[in-house]
Amino acid sequence: QVQPVESGGGSVQAGGSLRLSCTASGITFSTYTMAWYRQAPGKERELVAVITRSGSTNYADSVKGRFTISRDNAKNTVYLQMNSLKPEDTAVYYCRKTILSGREYWGQGTQVTVSS
Repeated sequence: QVQPVESGGGSVQAGGSLRLSCTASGITFSTYTMAWYRQAPGKERELVAVITRSGSTNYADSVKGRFTISRDNAKNTVYLQMNSLKPEDTAVYYCRKTILSGREYWGQGTQVTVSS
């Protein structure tokens, strides 16, 4: 009931699309800041996209124009729509929620593989 859970990962050819989902239980979901991170082999974890409790968004430069983060508070779910995927997008994608106190909760991750 505390940890986010990711789904929607898989394998796709370059130029294709995937939509990731992250659910986080709680009647106060609308107060959480939600974010997607990713970690590729041999690299450190990096921020991909953020959506605040007000709906404001921000993106890493590498995904701007291709990825869209959104949330459905009624479903306690945040999404990451990924279009025009590139091989360099291959990574494990993690969902992070941050509650009002600043405490963070991380999901287990979902694998995204983009082949050339």
